[in-house]
Amino acid sequence: MTDSNDLVRLLAIDAGNTSVAIGIFENESLVTTFRVASNQDRFEDEWTVYIDGLLRSSGVNPDSFTAAAISSTVPQLQDKFKNICESHFNVPLLVIDPAVSMGLEIKYQDASEIGPDRILHAVAALELYEPPIVIVDLGTACVFDAIDAQGAYVGGAIAPGIGLASNALFDKAAMLRTVKLDAPETAIGNTTAHALQSGICLGYGALVDGMVEKFKFELGGSVTTIGTGGYVDLVKSAVNSFDVIEEDLNLKGLQILNERMSGESRG
Repeated sequence: MTDSNDLVRLLAIDAGNTSVAIGIFENESLVTTFRVASNQDRFEDEWTVYIDGLLRSSGVNPDSFTAAAISSTVPQLQDKFKNICESHFNVPLLVIDPAVSMGLEIKYQDASEIGPDRILHAVAALELYEPPIVIVDLGTACVFDAIDAQGAYVGGAIAPGIGLASNALFDKAAMLRTVKLDAPETAIGNTTAHALQSGICLGYGALVDGMVEKFKFELGGSVTTIGTGGYVDLVKSAVNSFDVIEEDLNLKGLQILNERMSGESRG
């Protein structure tokens, strides 16, 4: 049994272009999660009150954290959350940036170009599964990442995300209206709404399956394919190549890196 004095209660925040994922870990266990819109116009004080309210509404004492970890693809949000964790929660803080040792071999031509979310996914995936691995992140962008049989991050592919693509279509096509995005049972739509749902939901499912097949060929055969991201639930029924869904892969990556860095500090 873990002594209460040894309990690490981590506040993990991963801020993307579309949403902010917030997780509360007790040691290695993810006990609570929130996903909220990435409102970049919200002031730092507003974010502080907002996060404080989310925590209290779920019975989490904001004063109970022993550590915090932040990752963001949006510099403006990263700065705000960094200040909040330092001033409001007043706990040791890990900020994921190129200076942080990820414990991951990277074969990308310029590692500084890789988004922190992609590295977090790779770190968590290697902790959970044996390589080779393909990670499909269905978020603001549709991102594919590859880890080879030796556990090295080798690169990937990036396409427009479902939300971006569908919103652009609705904005630019005068005769098309916004529809609820649900995967239909058949590909051939006999109404405009059905046709849109097919093209977007089933179309992205086909995109995922096609790209995963290409990645498998280039990696040399069998791989474990992980689906993650805010839109994964929308297309998972239309995807045949997912072996597992890990909706909180980014948060798990933050927990793993925080644990490693804390261990190095203690060492």
